Amino acid sequence: MTKSTHKSMNQQQIDNIHWSENVIIADADYIDRVAFDLIVNFERMLDRRIPAADMSRWAMDIALDGGLREGDHETQIVLLHDKGKGKLQNFAPADYGKELNGKAFRDERLGEFIVNTIAAGDGTNDKDGIIMDILGIILGHKEVRRIMIVPDSEQTNIWQTLTTTLNRVDDEEKHITLFAMQPMPGGNFRQQILGYSLMNAMGITQKEIDKKIR
Repeated sequence: MTKSTHKSMNQQQIDNIHWSENVIIADADYIDRVAFDLIVNFERMLDRRIPAADMSRWAMDIALDGGLREGDHETQIVLLHDKGKGKLQNFAPADYGKELNGKAFRDERLGEFIVNTIAAGDGTNDKDGIIMDILGIILGHKEVRRIMIVPDSEQTNIWQTLTTTLNRVDDEEKHITLFAMQPMPGGNFRQQILGYSLMNAMGITQKEIDKKIR
């Protein structure tokens, strides 16, 4: 990843951020925990070392699962994490301050991805509140057309809160996709399984799994 010229993002800057057409909002502690569980399970199943998830690859897969197609796009990635955690344990690059916040990478097919990190309080509820604050802002920005959200739907009731909020959103104006590890109660949005993007970012293929199961 290279240094982005875009403004770094924190809680005080949310209102002033230049929002892209595509926005990914993720609870970084949650995706890190899921990545750890997948690494443990697949190392046992496949009998090999599973590397940390490639952050760039994962972000591109989330964008594709969210409906992004080839073109010179701009996509913002917002990673929320507990303020006491300085880096991810199961992704690379991992350090929020040194390697992720304010950095960007470009993909030949999908365009530029800009990474911003926000340190929340020490609990999931704080991150949930920030997710809802950001969502409330970008729903009002016409330039934001595609929103992808990865909440921690396993430990809080944010999924229900998101469902209630998004039921009032015009599907023609915003293309919204929520990610979870299993199908969740529906709403006015699309759903995708989070595990697929993480597996791909770790180099785990269905062909390898099928071969091992046989």
